[in-house]
Amino acid sequence: MKNVAIVGLAIALLAALGAPAARGDGAALSRKDAEAAIKASLRAIEKDQREKRQAELKSGTISANGTGMRIWAAEFGKAKQKRPLWISMHGGGGAPAPVNDQQWENQKRLYRPAEGVYVAPRAPTNEWNLWHQGHVDDLFQRLIENLVMCQGVDPDRVYLMGYSAGGDGVYQLAPRMADCFAAAAMMAGHPNETKPDGLRNLPFNLQVGALDGAFDRNSIAANWGRMLDELAKADPGAYVHDVKVRPGKGHWMDGLDADALPWMAKYRRDPRPAKVVWLQDDVTHGRFYWLAVDRPQAGQRIVAERSGQEVRIVEAPAGIELRVRLDDAMLDLDKDVRVIHAGAPIFEGRVPRLRATIDRVLAERYDPSAAFTAEVTVRVP
Repeated sequence: MKNVAIVGLAIALLAALGAPAARGDGAALSRKDAEAAIKASLRAIEKDQREKRQAELKSGTISANGTGMRIWAAEFGKAKQKRPLWISMHGGGGAPAPVNDQQWENQKRLYRPAEGVYVAPRAPTNEWNLWHQGHVDDLFQRLIENLVMCQGVDPDRVYLMGYSAGGDGVYQLAPRMADCFAAAAMMAGHPNETKPDGLRNLPFNLQVGALDGAFDRNSIAANWGRMLDELAKADPGAYVHDVKVRPGKGHWMDGLDADALPWMAKYRRDPRPAKVVWLQDDVTHGRFYWLAVDRPQAGQRIVAERSGQEVRIVEAPAGIELRVRLDDAMLDLDKDVRVIHAGAPIFEGRVPRLRATIDRVLAERYDPSAAFTAEVTVRVP
């Protein structure tokens, strides 16, 4: 306990004196200076990358880590400074390329949002799990960043949807990338092994035909509805969902599922929810809302919540190093912060705003709405 207090006091003194803070991250910033540093960091990224990303969008192919994904885009409604983005995944799967190409063509015409940028990507592969292989996460993050940076998309109004095999993708991607989306809609898909835990802060719309018995899509969707009901009951205000099992409809729902779009449009992403439930899938991520880890592992489950000047680690693997990201929208960084686990503090003290933290967070993901300014690393006992 003495070591925790000493570390907290040292960081607080460094922040107060404006001296270089822990880990060599540079001088502590005031709130005003941190706001200016965010703008400067965003400008630097844009200056360095915007031209390349504009050319990538113009080419019609998004690239990440050596994988390319073709996209088709259309705009709906009146152009606004900050527009919603709709990502719509086609069906198909383990089939020859012409079959999946035809499914892509269908997806281009399937939905018409009231406003925003509608993007139908072509899956990079023709395998059965075409929308939930690991490269898809990186490609979608790149796609979102490009459109936020170059086309005026609102990072807090990005919506994910998909039909059939595309619905499989929604089941998988929505929980593991929930911090990227405002809402998601699954149409006529199958979840495979994924679980709904990560949907705590992501409104989830689920639609399937009552007669869609292939792979038990209908019964599994109904079961997911019951699971979400139970999660919402145990965590009031969380796990917002709408489940429709369409009577008399098979795999094709005759367009009735389009009512998911106005339902999703009601919601905006909150990058700083009061509570985070993070369950790692077989494709892992290093960050989720205001939490981050350096060594993510499949099946790893972390639950954290914040209130006032306190962050509580409710559940986490023993020995894990967890990075808690903060800013002045979450709490007052000019006051002490406490991180609690099992009723005992594992950190107490000031967490300085640092330019290096801002730069690192935005380098990981160009997301102007989630530019956290401070970070404390704790080890869970």
